[in-house]
Amino acid sequence: MSFWTSVLGQFSNLPYPNEDCTGRTVIVTGANVGKFPGSHTSKRRSRAARHFVRLNAGKVILACRSVDKGEAAVRDIEASDPSGRRGVVDAWQLDLSSFDSVRAFAARAAALDRLDALVNNASVLTVAWATAEDHELMVTVNVLSTFLLTVMLLPALRRTAAKFNIMPHVVIVSSDGAFLVRPPPFPRRSSTVNSDTRHQKLMLASFATAQTSFPEKKADHILNRLKVNQNYTERYNTTKLLQLMLMRRLAAAIDASQKGRVVVNSLNPGFCNTQLFRSVPFPFNLFFAPALALVARSPEMGSRTLMTAAFAGEDTHGQWMANCKPHGWPAAMTGDEADRVMDKLWDELTETLEGIEPGVMNNI
Repeated sequence: MSFWTSVLGQFSNLPYPNEDCTGRTVIVTGANVGKFPGSHTSKRRSRAARHFVRLNAGKVILACRSVDKGEAAVRDIEASDPSGRRGVVDAWQLDLSSFDSVRAFAARAAALDRLDALVNNASVLTVAWATAEDHELMVTVNVLSTFLLTVMLLPALRRTAAKFNIMPHVVIVSSDGAFLVRPPPFPRRSSTVNSDTRHQKLMLASFATAQTSFPEKKADHILNRLKVNQNYTERYNTTKLLQLMLMRRLAAAIDASQKGRVVVNSLNPGFCNTQLFRSVPFPFNLFFAPALALVARSPEMGSRTLMTAAFAGEDTHGQWMANCKPHGWPAAMTGDEADRVMDKLWDELTETLEGIEPGVMNNI
C-alpha cells in the first residue's frame, strides 16, 4: 500500500452500516485514553457500538480498562439511541496488559447465551519502553492478549453459530503501518526538549510514522527477540504486521480443525482524527495538523470499516480489508520466506498461549 494509495483511500465513500442485528451480542474492545500515552481507539469503539445499537443489537459489550469511563460511554451511547432502549450496552473490565484480566473477561463472556461477533479494536502505541507480562507492552496488548482473548472465545462463537444458525465473526483491527518498511530518524532528547511530556509527544509523532523492516524475523525466536529494547520506533507497526500474519494463520487453523466455521478477518481503519495526534508539538504539528484537517477520517467514518468487517461474507475469511474492500498483503507476507516466518511465528504464539492457558489452542 503506497503513501498516495493510502491518502487517496481516505476520501473513499465508505458504506453506511445497515444490517439488521436484532438479538445479536457483540463485544467491542477498545482502550480508554489515559493509562497509556498512545491508547487511541475508544472513540472508534464508541461509534461502532452506536451503530450496533442503532441496528437493534440485543447486547453490546464495551471491553475497557476503566469501567467508570466505560459506563460514561454507555450512558452517552444510550442517550443517542432514538429508540430509547436501555440496558443494551454494558461496560466490562478488560486490561489487555494483564493475562489474568483477559482470562477473567473470557470466562465471563463464555457464560453469555450467545456471542455473534468479537471486534478486537483495542490497541496501544507507547512512546517509552515498557513491559507487561514479560513482553514489551505493545506486543503484549496488540498481539498476545488479542489472540489469547480470541482463541478463548472461539467455543462461545461456535456455540452461537450452531444454536442460532448464524456466521460468527472475529475482527482484528490492524493498520496500513504493516506495509511500511524503513524506520525514520529517531528523535533524540536534547536541551530544547524541556519536559518529559514534550519529549513523549515528539516520540509519539515519530512512532506514528515509523516504518518497520521487521529484523526480528531472522531471530531464532521472534517473540523473545521482541523483548529486546531495539528498533523500538518500529515496534507499533511491527505489531500490526504480526497481527496480519497471525490472523492469516489462525483462519487456516480454524479451517483445518473442522470444528465449525468462524469468519476471521482484519482491516485498516485508515488515518482517523483521534486523540493520538491532537497535541503533537512543533515541528511535527506542521505535518499532523494539516493532515488531520485535510484527510483524517472522523471516528464515525473509521468505525464503518469495523462494521463492514463484522458483517462481511465468508469470502473475507483470512483476508485483510482497506477502505471496506479486500486488499493485497504487505510484501513481508508474500513468498516462501514469508510463509516460513509466519509458520514460525504461529508456532511461537501457540507455545506462548499454551504457557499462559494450558490447553487453550484446543479451542481452535
